[in-house]
Amino acid sequence: MTTTTSSRHAGATALSPHATARAGGLHPAGVFILLAGAFLPIMDFFITNVALPSIDASLHASASSLELVIAGYGVAYATLLVLGGRLGDRYGRRRIFLGALVGFVLASLACGVAPSMGALIAARIVQGATAALLIPQVLATFHHVLEGQRKARAVALYGATSGIAAVVGQLVGGLLVSADIAGTAWRPIFLVNVPIGVVVLLVAARLVPDTRSHHPVGIDLPGTVLFAATLTALLVPLTEGRSLGWPWWTWLLLALAVVLGAVTYVVEKRTEQRGEVPLLPPTLLRLPSMSRGLVMVFAFSIGFGAFMFVFALTVQNGLHADALHSGLAILPMALLFFAGSLVAPRLLTRFGRAALSAGAVVQLAGLIALVALLLGSWPHVSLWAMAVPLALVGAGQSMLFAGLFRSVLADVPTHLAGIGSGVLITLQQSGLALGVATLGTLYLALAPDNVAHAFAGVEYVQMGIVALLAVGAAALPRFTKAAASTPVVDA
Repeated sequence: MTTTTSSRHAGATALSPHATARAGGLHPAGVFILLAGAFLPIMDFFITNVALPSIDASLHASASSLELVIAGYGVAYATLLVLGGRLGDRYGRRRIFLGALVGFVLASLACGVAPSMGALIAARIVQGATAALLIPQVLATFHHVLEGQRKARAVALYGATSGIAAVVGQLVGGLLVSADIAGTAWRPIFLVNVPIGVVVLLVAARLVPDTRSHHPVGIDLPGTVLFAATLTALLVPLTEGRSLGWPWWTWLLLALAVVLGAVTYVVEKRTEQRGEVPLLPPTLLRLPSMSRGLVMVFAFSIGFGAFMFVFALTVQNGLHADALHSGLAILPMALLFFAGSLVAPRLLTRFGRAALSAGAVVQLAGLIALVALLLGSWPHVSLWAMAVPLALVGAGQSMLFAGLFRSVLADVPTHLAGIGSGVLITLQQSGLALGVATLGTLYLALAPDNVAHAFAGVEYVQMGIVALLAVGAAALPRFTKAAASTPVVDA
């Protein structure tokens, strides 16, 4: 099958022998191998949470350097995601996917053999950068080659994969750290990516179609540099500030982040006015599904990233559970998230935004029950007692993940699929990193006095976010069965 790859010049007819037509161009197994490729980088953001005490004991890390193991990955991931989507649009998503997967596997190997905290943080930054090139190709390929219900299901499965990878990451991390394979402690949480990544690479090389945008655009170097500088100036001081006593340079960087953000907007707007396509197109961001959905994805991700970080530390440092039991504690959340993800696409198609709001209410109920349990029984809290609240949290999150991801891309033009996907995951990943940097820092500041109250303080913020999502779902596009094929956005 072939498709036209030229775009800007009328009448261009260049054909690619590997290009794939839209409808039915992806083998069913190809959907799952792409999801597997996305699973590894998403899981690796969270797999380190339960390994932090082991990394600390092995490499004698400071609190700020432990945060950087997570946030450094997140910053690199977030700053390059849109660029990754654009590279796939121009040079071929299959080529970028396979190349980035090779880089991710090598970076994972470097993490697993890192001799010091500096080497580990550096390898994690590279790992995050390669993940940023890999992930956008998944959603963009779905958006390009699938149609109707097949596309809706694939996008919903991607949202489900994001959440499942997060909770499974902490479970697998706990199992691997506790197994202490050949005395390697935390190192297998990174080394496990190597054999799995090689298998995904070999299968993907055969099943993933070679697609690219019909309207490829150039690389917006000024926009990329400014956006990366803005995120770095924001997240570094938020991550490092508390442990260093908030020296003057942290405040200078925060002020600089505001200035850089404003400059980025002006530069991107002028780039678009010249008829070029900037890294973050203002007109794309003004689409109703993007402008409304991205705000909700960003807010949800802040709460989610913070929850996974502080829960692992609360169970290990507060309840003195080992890494294995810390990972197992999250299992009810993982199981209900997985079960909810299987039915979420059908419920969203049938009930639309009402299903999304219902998921937020279920998650809110689980968070309230979990905080009440910890405050009422601390420090004699059984991990079994947390099972039901965590199950509610997982069930509610599955609906939110699937619904929000489905909503954001509802009215993005096909030829901007890579850019739209990159923007979506950039905001998601920025939110996760910001959640660790802000609410995680709040937790670390409060934990020395009372771990239970520190956890509760973070979760009160997350509860407020989830409550706003329950109400705000009414502003998202309709995606009931009648609107599934052609999403309708309420004005």
